Amino acid sequence: MNVAVIMAGGAGTRFWPKSTKEKPKQFLKLFGKKSLIQQTVERLRGFIDEKNVMVITNNDYVHLVNQQLPGLEQKYIIGEPLARNTAPCIASAAALLYNENPDAVMVVLPADHRITEPKRFLEVLQVASKTASEQNSLVTIGIEPNRPETGYGYIRREANPDVHFDGQDVYRVKNFTEKPELARARDFLKSGDYLWNSGIFVWKVETIVKAFRQHLPEIFEQMERLAGSDKNEEHINAFYEGCPSISIDYGIMEKAENVHVVPASFGWNDVGSWKAVHELADKDENGNAIGDSTVILQEASGNLVDASSGKTIALVGVNNIAIVETEDAILVVNLDQAQGVKQVVDEIDRLAETE
Repeated sequence: MNVAVIMAGGAGTRFWPKSTKEKPKQFLKLFGKKSLIQQTVERLRGFIDEKNVMVITNNDYVHLVNQQLPGLEQKYIIGEPLARNTAPCIASAAALLYNENPDAVMVVLPADHRITEPKRFLEVLQVASKTASEQNSLVTIGIEPNRPETGYGYIRREANPDVHFDGQDVYRVKNFTEKPELARARDFLKSGDYLWNSGIFVWKVETIVKAFRQHLPEIFEQMERLAGSDKNEEHINAFYEGCPSISIDYGIMEKAENVHVVPASFGWNDVGSWKAVHELADKDENGNAIGDSTVILQEASGNLVDASSGKTIALVGVNNIAIVETEDAILVVNLDQAQGVKQVVDEIDRLAETE
């Protein structure tokens, strides 16, 4: 049995003003008529039944998950009382699943990624699932890089494949590297040994439980308590309160020896900024992405406009900017500096605290 564990707890601060603390990025319709989390569940169809989809989210967003994904089993919608990073998130899912089926294969993935080749994506998951089942290993999906990207972590694979499934080579992982400087990223790309870390993982429940026992015993103790409880809200809250905040990469993946990577390319993007939205959106002949907004363009190129007020927006002689409008805020940002939107949110929060 395959089970999806969708991590949907992020605040999405880089997508202000559309994304707010009340409704973060994963619940927004940035591409088409469905939100990112709805698209994440939809692309799993044919590989994982909706009744086997678990969503781990912030307590404040449980109602949004229920609204947008009404077909999910209520027992598989878990609200986190505290933000504790990805290791406790994954540990809670494994503890809840262990008594049901320790041989089940968990497909762990973020709620807010964009994948434009879903058929190829499912083929890769099939290979990863076979590897996890037959090799009892921790499997990650590595994206074939096409540029020296400094915003992603990297996975270095061994020179030769370890196993081969369905026409796909699978490699043992040599090491993980955090986001590199540009010069190092160029070296990674040139070597051909490195892949982008997608943050998508596949493993058997039993395998990841053993990894927690070995590498994160403090969290494993909390997993044992949760697995032996009736798993109500009180027990889930106690689990998170007892866990340290640590990522699955740092806590387990970088330490474990039984780690495989499946190299892949399926139109993946982690949609980390308005620049990424512009890159993925439909554009006119001058590279402007305006969606349904009412826009007049004069000598303007490479811009993004996301506005729903119905006001006419005119862009004259400007390039490479994003204009994002909501009822109570307007953002104008150079697309190459779109990562700086997070600092705007931090400043808004600071001013609110001061007031």
